[in-house]
Amino acid sequence: MKKSAATIIREYGPFPGAERVNGVTFDGEHVWFASGDRLNALDPASGEVVRSIEVASHAGTAFDGTFLYQIAEDVIHKIDPKTGRILSTIPAPGNGGDSGLAWAEGSLWVGQHRGRRIHQIDPETGKILRTIESNRVVTGVTWVDGQLWHGTWEGDDSDVRRIDPETGEVLERLEMPEGTGVSGLESDGADCFFCGGGASGKVRAISRPAQAKEGKGK
Repeated sequence: MKKSAATIIREYGPFPGAERVNGVTFDGEHVWFASGDRLNALDPASGEVVRSIEVASHAGTAFDGTFLYQIAEDVIHKIDPKTGRILSTIPAPGNGGDSGLAWAEGSLWVGQHRGRRIHQIDPETGKILRTIESNRVVTGVTWVDGQLWHGTWEGDDSDVRRIDPETGEVLERLEMPEGTGVSGLESDGADCFFCGGGASGKVRAISRPAQAKEGKGK
């Protein structure tokens, strides 16, 4: 297993009226972050929030290329980002114990923090298709280049780790500075990860290691 210190490229926030940052996702232009009662679109170039959608947003956030998905307590809402309208709702697999959320390969991937696992679920029905076990609390979840990464946060210790999507084996760890937690996680599809900072109210961008890009595939 490879282990290294996470390199923080930039910090955003804290933001007025957003006491927490829960889930994060990226639509190719904006970083969307969940702050409890709304989803906020952050311009990563300027660091400014350019718009918000009023919707319950207690944990993970995902984007499928067209729509946003947001965990709200024990359900997952599908949201039109243009109008802010909730289009459909499915049950979340952890019944309120859910954390991270990601979109990949036509499925939603849902982290369960205390359950220490990641579920692949049907985005139309919420049916669990398969489960990957983890050995630590799971926070944010993301896929990039066929690699599955997730955040962890226990006490003052937090990291971002790449795991084998078949076995759950930890392949690589990026250790965050002490006291710097990861609540949500999303790749920009290239060189960095966006990390929610929980009660710090911040979003952080960290480098994705160059060597991680070489081991593509799933």
